[in-house]
Amino acid sequence: MVNDFKNIAGTRGNPKLSILPLIALIFYEVSGGPFGVEDSVKAGGGPLLSLLGFLIFPFFWSIPEALVTAELSTSFPENGGYVLWISSAFGPFWGFQEGFWKWFSGVMDNALYPVLFLDYLKHSFPIFNNMIARIPALLGITVSLTYLNYRGLHIVGFSAVLLACFSLLPFLVMALLSIPHIRPRRWIVVDYRKVDWRGYFNSLFWNLNYWDNASTLAGEIDNPGRTFPKALLGAVVLVVCSYLVPLLVGTGAVETNPSEWTDGYFAQIGMLIGGSWLKWWIQAAAALSNMGLFEAEMSSDSFQLLGMSEIGMLPSIFASRSKYGTPTFSILCSAMGVVFLSWMSFQEILEFLNFLYAIGMLFEFAAFIKLRIKKPDLHRPYKIPLETFGATILCLPPVFLLVLVMCLASLRTSLVSCAVIILGFALYPFLLHAKEQNWVKFKTEIELRSSDDDLEGHQIVSEDHLVVTDEASLSLLEDLPSSRTSHVSDVSMEGVAKME
Repeated sequence: MVNDFKNIAGTRGNPKLSILPLIALIFYEVSGGPFGVEDSVKAGGGPLLSLLGFLIFPFFWSIPEALVTAELSTSFPENGGYVLWISSAFGPFWGFQEGFWKWFSGVMDNALYPVLFLDYLKHSFPIFNNMIARIPALLGITVSLTYLNYRGLHIVGFSAVLLACFSLLPFLVMALLSIPHIRPRRWIVVDYRKVDWRGYFNSLFWNLNYWDNASTLAGEIDNPGRTFPKALLGAVVLVVCSYLVPLLVGTGAVETNPSEWTDGYFAQIGMLIGGSWLKWWIQAAAALSNMGLFEAEMSSDSFQLLGMSEIGMLPSIFASRSKYGTPTFSILCSAMGVVFLSWMSFQEILEFLNFLYAIGMLFEFAAFIKLRIKKPDLHRPYKIPLETFGATILCLPPVFLLVLVMCLASLRTSLVSCAVIILGFALYPFLLHAKEQNWVKFKTEIELRSSDDDLEGHQIVSEDHLVVTDEASLSLLEDLPSSRTSHVSDVSMEGVAKME
């Protein structure tokens, strides 16, 4: 039986992500470099609030989210990530809602990157200000990058490594050139009369969130129990440095008006510090960085749909893989969502996706605490070195920030987000009915990998044969609304004995 499991696992044959490509993917899922942080200087009425935000905000938001992601992803090392966490803690209904909200916000997030790509290019190519050229360019970018994602996750991972090096190198050069011109007094400038708190917090939140996105790729990672925590730590350091260093240089070496800090302004800073060659380099880096951001987000969104399909929440077509191991139909759905949403403005997309993402993150923190209480003995290859009370305290600052972002949202954003939530509530019973009526095909097997690093292979759950070897898998399967799970408690111990 063990040999059968190994053979089944070997049939996937897809190259696994190692630590360096994973760091690069997390970097691009969260940041991608300083492109897009310019609005924080304008919204903050000057450099001071922007610098303080990117210095302090990670301690209250990024680090807690990364730690929670590391613990839960190593406990549930399967594609689907946070969908599995919520399903185990609150049941499949809320797991589906979490997946729908996060997928929708992820697609909205991905719709930003072709727009930002053209925003940087239009400074040198004004033709992209015209819709006649802009619309075909957006479609061409989306199709090209979607095809690259289709070709394989390992290609996306190593491409992200190269793109990260190319995107960050010009800012290192700019920092070295700016040293003689730095004036620290420029960093403390702030005009509170011009502070746009909604724009300021949305900018900080957007540029420092999505740490949990990599969890949807857990099934594609080599040795996730050890690789995931190390990759998240490396990505946190890389992201914070990639924001603070360019901001310190851009606001300290050049006398600028905060109102001029909009998307693409770092290229102008490069022009003032190093000349036209540095400006062009930064523009090229920004363009390629947005490619990396698109690829990372597309991978996360599509593998989330694949993971939801593998546990029977979505039709089996979402779990179909190409010869490159990528979820073909899931990628296509995510790409269609990007095309549909790319007509919206940057600020509209930013506020909508932040609101939906905030709702999803509140559920994730709640699931983290509940699983600490409900499943204290759950196998956790990585565990935050805090007891349940300390872990709860750790979650309070990010929860407060999530609520703040939601309270600052406009009425229009709240209404549109409520419409998306209602759609998710209606979609779940519809899919259940479609499954019962056999309108579409759902997977008859559930594959869950053990979170025990010493156990090789995969566990197969089917109509006639059920083997559950770890508590993480068992706790999820017990909550799934399927006739197959009714026999879990009867045969799980038998399955364990046979595996042994």
